[in-house]
This record gives sequence, structure tokens and C-alpha cells, in this order.
Amino acid sequence: MKFSKYYVAAFFSFVIWGFFSLALKPLKSYPSLDILFYRVFLCAVIMAVISFFVRRKVLGDNIIKYRAMPVAQKSRVVLQTLGGGLLLTANWFFFIYVMNHISVKAASFAYLVCPIMTTVIAYFVLDEKLSKWQWSAVLISVVSCALLSFANIADISYSLIVAASYAFYLVSQRRNSGLDKFLLLTIQILFSAMILLPFYPEYSAALPIELSFYAFIFLIAVLFTIVPLFMNLYALQGVTSSTMGILLYINPLMNFSIAIIYFHEPINTVQIIAYSLIFASIIIFNERFICRKRTAAI
Repeated sequence: MKFSKYYVAAFFSFVIWGFFSLALKPLKSYPSLDILFYRVFLCAVIMAVISFFVRRKVLGDNIIKYRAMPVAQKSRVVLQTLGGGLLLTANWFFFIYVMNHISVKAASFAYLVCPIMTTVIAYFVLDEKLSKWQWSAVLISVVSCALLSFANIADISYSLIVAASYAFYLVSQRRNSGLDKFLLLTIQILFSAMILLPFYPEYSAALPIELSFYAFIFLIAVLFTIVPLFMNLYALQGVTSSTMGILLYINPLMNFSIAIIYFHEPINTVQIIAYSLIFASIIIFNERFICRKRTAAI
């Protein structure tokens, strides 16, 4: 395939994210806020060094672009970027809390429904159209949520909060264009660090002394944050957004599998049916893309 190297980059970025629970679960004895604090602070330092020193030419070009923008566009870029940083911070905190204090399956479910939830929000906010097949997929996912809610309403509520925070982030960033994406992400993470910094002295626990804590935080910051983001940015040069959307489901499906196989989390018949419906809704939602790829192959 002409874009195979981009496809491989996209595929492995989501595979890497699929193993995130293996680095996060060993930290479950630490408060969720502490994990968030150190992850964001370390990411902010690393990404700032990359953007402001390693990619200085890109920074200079984007400063020129920003200064040349009309006042209204400048304001929109600032609001969308900083608002995205706020949503990203919320999503990270909710995800860490659900992963370590609710269940890996609940965190996995959040990112199963997130792409569909994103499209529904985009339908109302951005006036993006949905086909009859896609509306059918949305209804199927609603049924699966209802099934899971019968088992544990708290779990599904937490899952939907995680999904909604990231869905709103994605929708808010769709129109945030004109500047380098990695630079915008750096600004968002720096803004996230600024939001969290005043809360650190009051709400952080005692400074961790275990070297394993810092080893896992470094692993999370580099391997499960910066590296996949770099791979995503590279992949987007040669892979369509629809292909990225299909590959996005690798992450939650791997999380769910790891929850059952590695962490031995219990699963019942209702959950199997509900997750099967989610999988079916994914296929139906992407029916046009899948059929088009099959036709092209023939």
C-alpha cells in the first residue's frame, strides 16, 4: 500500500495506548490526583523542550502565522486551545480515577462509545450529518449502555463522563486550525499544568519516595503520551481520518481484553451482550467505509 508506513504508525500508536492499563494499574495505591499532577507536569516539561528548542523553526513560523490572523480568528484559536486544555485535563483525571478505582472495563467502555458520542455531539454542534446506518449504530450503543446500567449504574455513569470529556475535546478541536497541531497540544498541556499547579500544594499527598513511582510516571509520560502523539501526527500525513477512526477502536478493545485475561476482572452475560452490541454498532457505524474498502479490494 502506498501509505503503509503511515498506516503502521497509526496502528502501533493505538496498540501502545491499548497497553496503558499495564503501566497505570501498578500506581493504583497512589491518589488519582497525584498521578495526574506528575504526568501532566512531566509531559509539559518534555513537550515544552521539544516545541521551544528542538522545533524552534516551527515555533517561529507559527508565531508569524498567528500575528497575521484577523483579530476574530486569534480570539477563536485562543479560546479553542485553552478550552481544549481544560477538557483534556478533565478527561485525564476521570480516566485515571475510573481505571484505578472503578474498573478497567469501565475505562475501556468509555472509549468504545467515545467515537459515536463524538459524532452525535458534532451533529448538533457542528451540523455534521449522519446516515441512517450511523443513527442505527447510535441507537444500538444506547441499548448497550442501558444494559450495562442495569448491572451497575455508577460504572456506566463514570464511563460516560470519561467519554463525554474527550468527545467534547475532539469536537472543540475540529475547527481549531491554522497552527501546528503539536504546538497547539504543547500549549494545551502547559495550560493544563498551570491549572493544576495551584492545587498541587493543597491536594497532593506526601512526595512519593519510591523510585518505581517515578519510573512508571516517566513511562506514562513518554511511552503512553508523547510517543503515540508523535506517531499520530506522522500518520495523519498519509492516513485518512476515517481510517484513524477505525483504528481508534484498537485501544478500548485491547483494554477490555486485558481486563479479562490479565487482571481477571469478572464479567457476566449482560456485559458480554452489551459489549457485543457495542462491537456491532462500531461495524454498522463504519459500514460505508468498510464496504468501500472491500469494493476497492475486489
